[in-house]
Amino acid sequence: MQETKLWINGQWEQAQRTYELTSPYSGEVLAKVAKANSQDVERAIEGAHQAFQTFKKTTAYERAEMLYKVVDIMRKRKQELAEILAKEAAKPISAGVAELDRTIATYQFSAEAAKQSTGETVPMDAAPGITDRIGYTKRIPLGVVSAITPFNFPFNLVAHKLGPAFAVGNTVVLKPATQTPLSAIVMAEIFKEAGLPDGCLQIVTGSGGELSDTLVAHPHVKKVTFTGSGAVGLKLKEKVGLRKITLELGSNAAVIVEPSAPIEKIVSRAVSGAFGFAGQVCISLQRIYVHASIYDEFVRQFVMETKKLRVGDPLDTNTDVSAMIHPNEVGRMQAWIAEAKIQGAVIATGAEFTERTLSPTVVTNVTAQMKIVCEETFAPIVSIVSYETLAEAIALVNESELGLNAGIYTNVLTDAMYAADELEAGAVMINDIPTFRVDHMPYGGVKMSGYGKEGVKYAIEEMTNLKFITIKTTF
Repeated sequence: MQETKLWINGQWEQAQRTYELTSPYSGEVLAKVAKANSQDVERAIEGAHQAFQTFKKTTAYERAEMLYKVVDIMRKRKQELAEILAKEAAKPISAGVAELDRTIATYQFSAEAAKQSTGETVPMDAAPGITDRIGYTKRIPLGVVSAITPFNFPFNLVAHKLGPAFAVGNTVVLKPATQTPLSAIVMAEIFKEAGLPDGCLQIVTGSGGELSDTLVAHPHVKKVTFTGSGAVGLKLKEKVGLRKITLELGSNAAVIVEPSAPIEKIVSRAVSGAFGFAGQVCISLQRIYVHASIYDEFVRQFVMETKKLRVGDPLDTNTDVSAMIHPNEVGRMQAWIAEAKIQGAVIATGAEFTERTLSPTVVTNVTAQMKIVCEETFAPIVSIVSYETLAEAIALVNESELGLNAGIYTNVLTDAMYAADELEAGAVMINDIPTFRVDHMPYGGVKMSGYGKEGVKYAIEEMTNLKFITIKTTF
């Protein structure tokens, strides 16, 4: 059985405690994982602070070349890395390969961005009486970044922390999700091989509840970047003080389907958005609002397409949907679905449970107050709702306290632009599902969905300070 260690100052270190990592799909024990304590985290942060003193002086060229080497190594090891995802996260192997492709792109974008972190000249003579000054800005790395990452995209969401941070000369202390530490740990090997100096990446595995205070409050930490639940994000925000913070939190993403849109060209895409990785995606399609004139036909086609999905072993290339991350999550959804049925919801297909899986589930006759509609399910379940007018559909989407991504399908340009303006979300996808994301676009929500932006260029802005410099050209 694999036994992991902590990655501190470029060395593997034994922890005093361990915990058992089990497969979400089979329940078998995969590894004994090192469980850090607050003293381990303090040493990691102090080591990262020391490494920063040198790393911040490296050239953009050197940092870019190191990140390009990470890209090359990951390309060669892609299948192996996808198998790690299948085992520790129950991510179907095809979806794991897709995540690795995106991860590689994220590091490549970061390598390119390392050479493009620029400031601007400021026309000082635009102010009255100023004739002898030059002004310009530049971006300065912050120092130690604490990165706390979730289980659902354990390679790519780690890349969205590490890539931009290293591109501009920051160092990082990484605390991966307890269920997916192996994908983070292997990155220590990859960055070491790529030439990242010792101490620039520290990896501490263990309980977020035990370690988060130190990760957030240590005086050497200059930035916290967190992807996870809203409840935890709010607690971190309260503790962070004047330090910079980025919070990527929850969503219950919705799409509107107008009658001008061709159903047959939408359904398969919408099904993939609803049930990819068992719906355990921040921007998984959870709510579909369909115009009354096409509602029945849309539901018929959507249910038919959903029934084609295969639930099974994540290592099987034919599997579309595998286990949820933990049996407790299956139990939560059993309770939510049972409650919705009592309130009048109708199961169009799915809602078949094992201890570890939930079959892809389509629900109709729902109301906005049901948990499966108004809260984030993070499960393979989607609700389809009829509406009469576009304004009504937009109001239904906006009822949520969450607002990460939203989408609309329509062939009427004015309706598309109206929805783009009125939908309360960090991003609006026209003629696509809200699950769409590429890794250089700005990504971040409004309302209770988050604070700050990711996407490599935008993350770099959040991970640097803007310094202004002026030169008086005459004495």
